[in-house]
This record gives sequence, C-alpha cells and structure tokens, in this order.
Amino acid sequence: MSEKWSKPIEVGFGISGYRTITGPFDAMIVLTDLWPRRSGLRFIRARNACSAAIAGRIGAEDARTEFLAAAEEAELSTH
Repeated sequence: MSEKWSKPIEVGFGISGYRTITGPFDAMIVLTDLWPRRSGLRFIRARNACSAAIAGRIGAEDARTEFLAAAEEAELSTH
C-alpha cells in the first residue's frame, strides 16, 4: 500500500488499548476510525500528510512527524 515508517508508533486509545501504527496507511485508518477528536490543525495536517504519503507526493517520515504532532494535540499517549 505505502512505505512503512522507520520506527512504528504505539498509540494508546484508553480502554481500546494500544495500536501499533507502522506507516501512513495504518495512520489513515486510525485517524479515520479511532481518533478521539476529528478537528484541530494538527489532525488535519496529519490526515493530509498521510494521504500525500500514500499517493507518493511526500515521504513517509514526513507523515510520521505530522501524525505524532496530531497525537500530541489529541493528548494520546505514544511510544
């Protein structure tokens, strides 16, 4: 589907537990289906960046950076 990130990200979703995100495609699924707040500048930037990475317009690592920023904005735990 798309490139994988150099290092996966584990994101905590409360009682749903942690999900391991390995690249932009996984991130788009999480942003669409599990994200607690589907608003905010960082959420929008992450969604756009992941879409662009899937389409090959930007690098996967750039999308990773935006995804981490969105997780911080949503106050989700990551590691």
